[in-house]
Formats: sequence, structure tokens, C-alpha cells
Amino acid sequence: MAENVDAKIVIIGCGIAGIAAAHRLVKSGFTNVRILEATGRSGGRVKTGRLGNTMIEIGAAFIHGPSEENPVFCLARDYNLLDPKALTPENQAVDVGESPPLVPNWFTSSGERISKHVSKSHKQRSWPSVGDFKYLIFFTKLLLGAISTMLKEECCSSATHSLEDLDLVGFSMYLSIKGVDCTFPSGSQGLISNLMSELPADLVSYSRPVRCVHWGSSESEVNAVTVECEDGEKINADHVIVTVSLGYLKKHHSTLFSPPLPAQKLTSIEKIGFGTCDKIHVEFESRWWDADCEIIYLLWDDEEDISDHVSDISKNWVRKISSFNVLESSERGSHVLCGWISGHEAEHMETLPEQEVRRSITELIHRFTGDLTITPKRIECTRWFHDPWTLGSYCHPAIGCSAQNFKNMMEPLPTRGKQQPLQVMFAGEATHPCYYSTLHGALLSGWREADRLISHYS
Repeated sequence: MAENVDAKIVIIGCGIAGIAAAHRLVKSGFTNVRILEATGRSGGRVKTGRLGNTMIEIGAAFIHGPSEENPVFCLARDYNLLDPKALTPENQAVDVGESPPLVPNWFTSSGERISKHVSKSHKQRSWPSVGDFKYLIFFTKLLLGAISTMLKEECCSSATHSLEDLDLVGFSMYLSIKGVDCTFPSGSQGLISNLMSELPADLVSYSRPVRCVHWGSSESEVNAVTVECEDGEKINADHVIVTVSLGYLKKHHSTLFSPPLPAQKLTSIEKIGFGTCDKIHVEFESRWWDADCEIIYLLWDDEEDISDHVSDISKNWVRKISSFNVLESSERGSHVLCGWISGHEAEHMETLPEQEVRRSITELIHRFTGDLTITPKRIECTRWFHDPWTLGSYCHPAIGCSAQNFKNMMEPLPTRGKQQPLQVMFAGEATHPCYYSTLHGALLSGWREADRLISHYS
């Protein structure tokens, strides 16, 4: 513990990383902590909304690896935010990597359900007739389409345009935690609300964007850092923890820091990828999928090559949607699916008027079900790429990205010994070397920077 430390700490950003850092500092006896948040709300990329009467996650939805090792799981359990099933030892012990075992329905772009064809192929051991060979060709085509679907799924997991943009070595840096991925039945915003309720009420200044962090002062100075806000206010601090998104850093680093960031920090900001994964929530009057179905996969059977992205984006963007998750609904007559789309196709979708998205989604569902009577009741799209404070969804190891780049991301400034230490510190999902892109990675990074200050003052 660092009892009653009055060092002045300013945290930029009230997402999960910023909240986690503030929470730990306040609990450890720091009395002068303040969060500056650009928007009017807390949570950052954690945001819960509603479509009709169904709760939808606009941002982070899953606890990846809900078991004792995962601090988000432990907090959610302690705050009583989880489903009893997620708390079972069986659920926590399963090692599924990143893909929870969901009950699927497969639909093809010819308007067919696949299951009956697949079951037929299992029963047949030999191919005695020309008809059977035709069937084999048909089946091979389906298999290629299914591979494309799964590649598009992986693009969403990594928030990347194409798997060709991912570094193979970098990709293996990500570590998964045991447990079957689960959600927050009442919304992930509940985690934010609980953490915020344990902080002093006036700790956060909302609608307070930061223009520039002036750092690099010499050793003797108290309040070595000055945070200049967009409204002209200048706030002096001993330490600043920057938790803005990597997307924001990529676009604004040159104006956000004075003097500029050192070369190795800039290299990391450039090398680590940051992309878009959006959701399209669609509500229907009635179900057109099986009662036990948890995920609907869309398989294009008219594509010649295996591919995870489309050629003419403005015309074919909707082909990037690989699946729809079936959401739990709280009432009858409300059936909601959550579609996934990533990359440049997602970025294009964000620019379209709602009527255009609705038309494309309706056509897509008509084509895959063969049922022209199905009409979406309501549609809600996320727009993370065009959110000026995030400029995308989460990070991935792009080509040429190494573990060193993530290490450099979390390195505090200044790096030289003569100046006052820990003037500018960095937290957020893109600063975690093996849990990047996750809620728990962001949370742990906030704790990490708080611990750095706690041990500095102990």
C-alpha cells in the first residue's frame, strides 16, 4: 500500500483500462486521481444498448475464457453479473481456444439449408454413379464456400480486413484462457457501473477532450506534465496515464504529445494493426432458424475462389457477413440476430444510410432462406470506425509486428534516467502483450500502470 499519496495523477480516457487504473490507485491510498473523458459517458468500447426490448452489446460482448485466471470473470462473478451456467466448474474447465461450441444452422446463397446434404454424404461410402460424382463436385464447392465463411469469421475475431494482413508469428503471441466464452446477461455496462460506483463521484470530468500532453520536464520539477484540454484548460500533473485507443494514437500522436513520442514508441504504434469489427443487429417478428440454433453461418456457393474479402466493396460489401449470433430475447415476438462484419467492408457499411443497410440485409436473408416473406422489424448497426474517439474496434498483430512492439507500447516515458520518471504511461488493450484485443487485456493493463505507480511511491 502507498498510504495517502497526494501525487497528482491524470488518466486520459474513461474506458475499462482508465477505470481499472483509477480504481486500483484510489483503493491503494492515492488521493489526487482524476479521469478526463472526451465523451459524455464512461465505458469506452464497452457499451450496452437496446433493440426493441432486447439488450444488445454495441461494444465488447464476451468474456473470453471465463475462469479464475480471468480478472473480468472474477469481477463479474463478484458483482453477480453472470449466468449460473457460466459459473459452473465444467464451464470454467473447458479449453476451447477461442471458439465456443455453438449449435449452428448453415444456409447457402442458393437458398438451401445444408444439413440434409451433409448427412447424406456421411451415409454414402462409395460413388457408383455419374449422379454421385456430380454430388461430390457440389459437396466440394460447399466445402470451399465453408472455408471462406470461416476465414471471414477469423477476420472478425482479429478485426482485420484480410488474414493476409496478419503476422503469422505475431498471431501466436495471443494467449487464450480456459473456459467457454460467455456474455453478461444484463449487459457488459453493468461491469462499468459497478466499478464506477466504487470511485468518488467527482473523479471523472466528462466531455473534456485533451488537445496535448506536454511532458519531458527535468528531474526537480513538481507536476512535470501539463495536460492541455481542448477547451484551453491546463492541468498540471505528476503522472499521466494515456488509455486512448490505438486507432486514436495512430491518427493523433503527432499533436497529442509535445515533445513527440520517441522513435520506438512510434514504430510500435505503426506496426501493431488496428481494424474494424462491426455488428448488425436485426430484429424479426418470428424465428426462421431452429429453436436450438445459436449461430447461423452463411455460405456463398457461387464464389470461384476461397477468399476472406470481397472484390467490389460498394456493390458486394454484404458478402463479408459470415454469420449471425442468435441473441437471448427477453420477450415473445422479438427475435434478434447479431451479424458480424469486419475490414473495409464494415467501414463502407458504416457510411450507408440505414434504409440501404436494411435493404441489403433483407435481400441477403431472402436469398439465403428462399423465403421472401421474412422482413426485419428493426436494424441497428455499430459504427466504430467512424467514432472519432476510437477510429476502429481493436488491435491485431499486423505483418512485421513482434512481441517487442507490444512491450514498447507499455513502456513509460521518459526512458532516460535524468528526468522525473513515469511522466507519461500507457494502458489499453493494445498495450497488453498476450491479451490484446480483449476486455481482460484492457483491465489488466490499467492495473499494471497503477501498480507501477504504487510501487514507485511505496
